[in-house]
Amino acid sequence: MHEDCIFCRIVGGQAPAAVVYQDELTFAFLDHNPVTRGHALVIPRAHLEDIYALDDGNAAALMVTGAKVARAAKAALDCDGLNFWMANERLAGQVVFHAHLHVIPRYPDDGFGLRRWAFGERPGHAELAELAQTIAARLEAPVNG
Repeated sequence: MHEDCIFCRIVGGQAPAAVVYQDELTFAFLDHNPVTRGHALVIPRAHLEDIYALDDGNAAALMVTGAKVARAAKAALDCDGLNFWMANERLAGQVVFHAHLHVIPRYPDDGFGLRRWAFGERPGHAELAELAQTIAARLEAPVNG
């Protein structure tokens, strides 16, 4: 636990939160500054800064808990859709440096939206294949094909 991390303080009971779910590895609570009604955050209990710090067990647990919270939000709130969103590093919009997955229920005309990206020139198959191999080479267990 990091004393200066608000999410660690929430997990430790030193800061208030509207808790939705918790288990051995994860903790889910409603965002105190929600984008939409029912906006929740799912975090690892351990202080792990971002996606890069998550081992496979914590990464899987984060997604499993996110799916549980998403299903519960859909049933409880009758939302019309749902976004998962995770920012990693300051440039991507991360503000609290404790890994967290946003579970954001969506409603008609809720005003939320990610900026649309501008599509540039499409890379050819050879360039995509080369890029895929470059990334795959850095995986612990490279994909076949």
